[in-house]
Amino acid sequence: MSFAKASVRDAEVAGRRVLVRVDFNVPLDGGAVADDMRIRAALPTLQLLRERGAALVLASHLGRPKGKPDPALSLAPVGKRLGELLGVEVKQAPAVVGGDVDLLARGLGPGDVLLLENTRFEPGETENDPKLAEALAELADLYVNDAFGAAHRAHASTEGVARHLQGYAGLLLERELQELTAAVESPQRPLVVILGGAKVSDKIGVIDRFLEVADKILIGGAMCFSFFRAQGVATGDSLVEEKGVELAAEALERAKGSECELALPVDLVLGESFDAATERREQDCVEVPDGWMGLDVGPRTAARYAEAIATAGTVLWNGPMGAFEMEPFAAGTRAVAEAVAAAPGTTVIGGGDSVAALRKFGLDDKVDWLSTGGGASLELLEGKKLPGVEALLAKEETDA
Repeated sequence: MSFAKASVRDAEVAGRRVLVRVDFNVPLDGGAVADDMRIRAALPTLQLLRERGAALVLASHLGRPKGKPDPALSLAPVGKRLGELLGVEVKQAPAVVGGDVDLLARGLGPGDVLLLENTRFEPGETENDPKLAEALAELADLYVNDAFGAAHRAHASTEGVARHLQGYAGLLLERELQELTAAVESPQRPLVVILGGAKVSDKIGVIDRFLEVADKILIGGAMCFSFFRAQGVATGDSLVEEKGVELAAEALERAKGSECELALPVDLVLGESFDAATERREQDCVEVPDGWMGLDVGPRTAARYAEAIATAGTVLWNGPMGAFEMEPFAAGTRAVAEAVAAAPGTTVIGGGDSVAALRKFGLDDKVDWLSTGGGASLELLEGKKLPGVEALLAKEETDA
């Protein structure tokens, strides 16, 4: 697919300060970064800019500090880890904007890196406050958005700032858009889409889109119980998203008129409670008795899904098959992960828990693309416009 937005590759950056919106929303543990996947994903863009003589001002959110500083959500540990990965000192700003930050930014030379404090320490970030966007813009000469995981948010650092500075797509953002869009618009056939997780309401837009373009949609996770409830099947104590039942019924009806097969589990693994130590039972059907809850797809379902994945030209996976974080209920997700890893076709993982599952099973290096965005991936796959992308320069516009 041709990329419609101006790329960081085309920007004139030598001797200029570049504000880079990165996605460093990473887990912390004991004041240190517990998983640096998202930091590593930004390195190609940061290295390109440094090699070309830019000074970098980096902006990211971390967690949900509710518009005020929270020392537990400071980006300082992230800056430390970034410095180790880049092999350069990363200066830590004391705030997001303000006089002290301005001085630090103006003192940067080519190749220097300044990390702003957590953008969500400012209440204006999530409100897309024009004053905050303007203050961020004053720190730099141009803007690069490489934060795909936040591109579906119209925030001051993702959308507002691009009204004041020329905005370019970073290498990660560009690749994410190309990989995910190609899976929808120009897939190798058959296109098999695997959707799991808890809520039908989170995925209904994706289901609707793929009923039109996919060959098979394989449903797993707790969201299958909304479909079973819609069919009048007993769900016992399973997690059922009530508002998802009507959506599931509508999707089942649409599927009847579609050339896409919408597949549901045919067997389940049950537990008496949501606990790794609970009693476990394999149920060779999908009716769940009272006092039990479905916590994984069963072995027949896993085998059927694996067979469909093995014959796919393109596989798109978003969401686990069950409570894979608990070993007694991990088999279904593991079987799907192994099938995806072994698939001969193109394999694209749509962020979130699917990435976590692949990494847990040591298979994350066996797929073609691991998306860094959960919600952003879903919105893009639905066909929605992402505000953080729309705000960037079009490819034909040149750097002034």
